[in-house]
Amino acid sequence: MNKILVVEDDRNLLETIKYNLTKEGYEALTAADGALALEIARREKPDLMILDVMLPEIDGFEVCRILRKETDMPIIMLTARVGETDRIMGLDTGADDYMSKPFSIRELLARIRALLRRAQTKPVAAEEKPLTAGDVKIDFNRHLVTVEGKPLELTAKEYDLLVFLAQNTGYVFSREQLLEKVWGYDFAGDTRTVDVHIRWLRQKIEKDASNPVHILTVRGTGYKFEG
Repeated sequence: MNKILVVEDDRNLLETIKYNLTKEGYEALTAADGALALEIARREKPDLMILDVMLPEIDGFEVCRILRKETDMPIIMLTARVGETDRIMGLDTGADDYMSKPFSIRELLARIRALLRRAQTKPVAAEEKPLTAGDVKIDFNRHLVTVEGKPLELTAKEYDLLVFLAQNTGYVFSREQLLEKVWGYDFAGDTRTVDVHIRWLRQKIEKDASNPVHILTVRGTGYKFEG
């Protein structure tokens, strides 16, 4: 039974999500503020977190930022605000998904299943040799990426995206294909998620992010990786 922590200060919404999670066979834990969320997450080690942005004590962005340094647990952020800035900020703090209120419970459950499935079926790469592409080296055994020998600090999704592109060097993938292959579903058709993560990766692995030599844009198609 997967354990899911729901962090939401709207009592009605909290109970609705909890009811539906329990109905689907999940163990649902709840918290109504950011401080309690951190305490429960560290103690109970849930398999996934549903995290509201606007919370008492500590807001959801900060909770996500703190936990992302401690765990790769999938995090779905919720917000009543629909601006692109908030979405990007949520992803920037390390969230795996982002939903605007009001949302469909069925869609939330589908995204939960996709994230859990991906987290539980990641291929074991213990026997894989490191992949080297120019000055970028990916050590699968250590889950480590270095550029010119210097280790990078990547989020789980940044790492997954880089690995997928690097393992398919030279092949061009559309944003929709990357959402399917890396995120595991169509992310409600929001292809900007891919663009945001590509931008972050370029800032970390390229000498000049504005003139990349590894992660290249193929105009009108998508992205590809070159060594």
